[in-house]
Amino acid sequence: MKAISYVILQHRDEVLLQLRQGTGYMDGHWSTAAAGHVEPGEAAQAAAVREAGEELGIHIDPAQLQPLCTVHRNQQAGSYVDFFFRTSQWDGVPRLMEPERAAQLRWFPLDALPDNLVEQEDLVLSRLDSDLPPILSMGFGTETPQPQRLD
Repeated sequence: MKAISYVILQHRDEVLLQLRQGTGYMDGHWSTAAAGHVEPGEAAQAAAVREAGEELGIHIDPAQLQPLCTVHRNQQAGSYVDFFFRTSQWDGVPRLMEPERAAQLRWFPLDALPDNLVEQEDLVLSRLDSDLPPILSMGFGTETPQPQRLD
């Protein structure tokens, strides 16, 4: 099973997304501005900080990362655990550091996200302003049950 950390940069009601290109996976789709595989021996938070530096040229204090949820997904290429984090604080100005892997960066209002989002990221971003369950599943033939509120 592979693990991936995602960083959602949020400023007020907007999130920063990148348009994928040249990666061989979901090219031509929008995705979180920074994401990448968790390396062996690396914590998910550390991978998020590292990816933000490598892909956007910014520094994020790990204490500023808010864990959002985990997506467990099953795809033809294998099984993945995706760790989603959000932050509204970082040092530096986000810019494309790997132009061969991303065509552009753009801020999108949460109520006007692009239609061509990477599926697991759409699952999280479309629920960003609501109560996200701690774990979502996809690709197992059943929907993740929504958590029940006890009132």
